[in-house]
Amino acid sequence: MNPGAINTRSTKQRGVVLFFALVALLAMSLAAVALIRSVDTSTMIAGNLAFRQAATNSADAGVEAAINWLSGIEAANSALNALNDTAHPFNNTDSINGYYSSMDPGINLTDGTGMQWNDADSVLVGTDGSGNTVRYIIQRMCRVENVAIKDGNCLFSSGQQDENGQEVKLPQQVCDGDGCPPAGASPQIRVTAQAVGPKNTVSYTQAFVY
Repeated sequence: MNPGAINTRSTKQRGVVLFFALVALLAMSLAAVALIRSVDTSTMIAGNLAFRQAATNSADAGVEAAINWLSGIEAANSALNALNDTAHPFNNTDSINGYYSSMDPGINLTDGTGMQWNDADSVLVGTDGSGNTVRYIIQRMCRVENVAIKDGNCLFSSGQQDENGQEVKLPQQVCDGDGCPPAGASPQIRVTAQAVGPKNTVSYTQAFVY
């Protein structure tokens, strides 16, 4: 037996083991990096969903603010009949207060081309503790603007009374004569609220009121 040959073979075997060890180490390193990236991505997705949910919740404040504004206008103009009196504020566009007396289907509310959501076309409600800035607009669901509701080709809902303790006035209670909407129907108004939050999160909420 040649001792020198044995030593040579042993040296070659140790080199092969080192090579496989390096390959295995590289594979484990890549797996660890992939795992870290996966965890980071999951955390980011969960965070984005949380921001979106917070923005959606904040947008509800815009709907409530719009309803309060509508209630205030109605109370301040109780002597006027919105269904047939063109002087009623509900029958006239007031963009500074975010109110539009018609629903223009050509105006996009969310793509930034039709509605800019600034002080000229919407109302700023404020910024809440979560960093969400809320605005709203109000649209009367009529095809013709700046006319009395009876002349605006408007969308009407079925009238309801004593719903959860609240009463919605029916047309026959506030309108009499030709041009009044059918009995049992109330004109609809659509409120759209926008909430802009951290990390460019934008959420929209819509509600129909009447």
